[in-house]
Amino acid sequence: MFKTLIDRSLAALGLIILSPLLLALAWLVSVRMGMPVLFRQTRIGRGEKPFTFLKFRTMTDARDSRGMRLSDKQRLTALGLLLRSTSLDELPQLWNVLKGDMSLVGPRPLLPEYLARYSMHQRRRHEVKPGITGWAQINGRNALSWEEKFDHDVWYVEHQSLWLDTKILWQTVLKVFKREGVSQQGHATMPEFLGNPTQSRLDE
Repeated sequence: MFKTLIDRSLAALGLIILSPLLLALAWLVSVRMGMPVLFRQTRIGRGEKPFTFLKFRTMTDARDSRGMRLSDKQRLTALGLLLRSTSLDELPQLWNVLKGDMSLVGPRPLLPEYLARYSMHQRRRHEVKPGITGWAQINGRNALSWEEKFDHDVWYVEHQSLWLDTKILWQTVLKVFKREGVSQQGHATMPEFLGNPTQSRLDE
């Protein structure tokens, strides 16, 4: 309850202070990519409950001659690349924090279809609210493999504290300025998580 109070208070303060920047970014996205300016997607939160996740749009809806959507890397715009590299595309998630769907710090929320692909150990990442940033984000971000990310997520679940959250938030600021680990080579962010090929998905 104390963490939720801090999260919502800081999220509300952040939305007020950053409102000019948020409006400017929304205008830029609308001019460069059209409407809508926000990307909405169902993600999984605490207790494996779905919620609507928000980001600024960074990709077009470009398709090939057959009507198939192009790859993420092909649809990512120059503005989108800038927003991702600076993490400015994540700012609308302050609204998710204010609503109580997310925390400032926690495992990043992922897609519903990944649920069936986790090991029991990896599913523990849903014991806490997902976050805008987290332990995996300051220890490699998208340069990590999926397995390494999930190990960091579970480590955070087992060691979470106010002091650790403060450390993660501070180191996140440093990582954003350095623009480290934004994407894996050959991908706009990360390849799809397809499961654990060398492990049982039932239990480890």
